[in-house]
Amino acid sequence: MLRFVPLAAAVVAPAMLFGAAAGHAAQPRGYYVATALEAPAKANFVTRSTAWSCDGAVCTAARAPERDAFVCERVAGSVGALSAFTAGGTALDADALAKCNAKAK
Repeated sequence: MLRFVPLAAAVVAPAMLFGAAAGHAAQPRGYYVATALEAPAKANFVTRSTAWSCDGAVCTAARAPERDAFVCERVAGSVGALSAFTAGGTALDADALAKCNAKAK
């Protein structure tokens, strides 16, 4: 019975690694993640100094030198109202998102 333990570990370990990688790949990558109410007309655009890439209504970008709220206002001005905005894994609260959406096109 103990002879099968290494064999079982060899079969289970890659499956666990693949499962973790598959789960991670489903999450949007980028410091900023902006979810628009409607998919923007352009899949790629720039706001001030921030390059955005969209997959449907979810747009992502690398960290910018501006304040997070300012970046949110800029992207809302480009793509329209947002249903969510996340910076570094932290979502804006409802009040901050409403202020951001006030700048939507």
